[in-house]
Amino acid sequence: MFRRSLAALSLTAALVASALTGCAPAAEDDNTITYWASNQGKNAEQDMAILSDELAQFTAKTGIKVNVEVISWSDLLNRILGAATSGVGPDVVNLGNTWAASLQATGAFVPFDDALMDRFGGRERFLDSSMSSTGMAGQVPTSLPLYGLSYGVFYNKKLFAEAGITEPPRTWQEFLDTAKRLTDPARNRWGLTIAGASYTENAHFAFMFGGQEGAHLIDAQGPNFASPGAVAGVQRYLDLMGAERVVDPDDAEEGTSPGAAEDFTDGQAAMLIAQNSIIPTLQDNGMADEDYGAVPLPMPDPLPSGGREVRSHVAGSNIAVFADSPRREQSLKLVEFLTSKEVQASLNKKYGTLPVVEDAYDDPAFHTPKNQMFSDVLANAAETMPMIPNEAQFETTVGAAMRDLFATIATGRPVDEDDVRAALAEAEQKMRGTGA
Repeated sequence: MFRRSLAALSLTAALVASALTGCAPAAEDDNTITYWASNQGKNAEQDMAILSDELAQFTAKTGIKVNVEVISWSDLLNRILGAATSGVGPDVVNLGNTWAASLQATGAFVPFDDALMDRFGGRERFLDSSMSSTGMAGQVPTSLPLYGLSYGVFYNKKLFAEAGITEPPRTWQEFLDTAKRLTDPARNRWGLTIAGASYTENAHFAFMFGGQEGAHLIDAQGPNFASPGAVAGVQRYLDLMGAERVVDPDDAEEGTSPGAAEDFTDGQAAMLIAQNSIIPTLQDNGMADEDYGAVPLPMPDPLPSGGREVRSHVAGSNIAVFADSPRREQSLKLVEFLTSKEVQASLNKKYGTLPVVEDAYDDPAFHTPKNQMFSDVLANAAETMPMIPNEAQFETTVGAAMRDLFATIATGRPVDEDDVRAALAEAEQKMRGTGA
């Protein structure tokens, strides 16, 4: 096991209020490293099967064994922060890229300076957008991109054809009109399904829709959640269940994208806004590739004054090495392996995610219409979530406020602009209370 000084970790305690779970001990054998992997697949068992195949090749190539643990997204951040605080943890870890700055602030991870980046082919080998989510601006990153993701709208081709809809929506008004044509509450059929109880998903939509309305939810003065653009963006998303009535009120209790995807694959909802990693779930639920299409997230046309083309945030997962690991060299070899051209192509095909290195796109699997659409959004129409030490508080405060507003709508009570502004103002005050 390895331990680090607590002197540089005072910020970590402010990052989570909940109790931290126990951490698995790191491997004692110098030729064995411990790797905490994020849950990318349908479940941990599927992840283990996918990773075991790849890591067996790594062991055969290097002689280094890897003890891997797949950790759910609901537990991962607390587990990483627990390891950073206690000094007892793995050698290598996956992390949500929106946490990159928060975790960098702990001082617990190896910095990937220019000299070290040369080992991985240089910064220019990685996608610019994905590299923008590897740590605080102006500082040496302490994580590297591993899996790339972006948002899009999935649509059920059969339901579209039955309704006489020949083209997917390209603008926000077309999106609303299409969703209304496909909504029939009497038959329990809805134009769209969402995960209204997911604070993470809600925060993502606040960021994207707010950007389309010209908002910067975090600016030089700190959180700015109750600005007119932010209120308008959140209101537009909430109205899908509220004023527009194209989302099942029961979705206010849905907490995950895979859960929402079940309504989509069952034919209860005609559209789903999700990241490309949902594709394996759609397939596992019995949907063939030809059964559905995917298009970029529609935006208002024209955009409001100051509005930006934000069709996604820069989504994905990163990989980091604990600085106090006594097996740094072995750990860096694993990072080198996982970011290699061949493994990037292999893993991202299996997970339905996108490579984060340019050379992996030589594989024709990433030139299908769907993958090209998602990769184009990631490269050209995605904005980086705020790279600030307490970004996690942005997600929890704004996301929870939206979750509560969805719950109110589900009871039948309308939520208007004043309600949205008040909820976001309260979230802003909570965020400022953490020192943002």
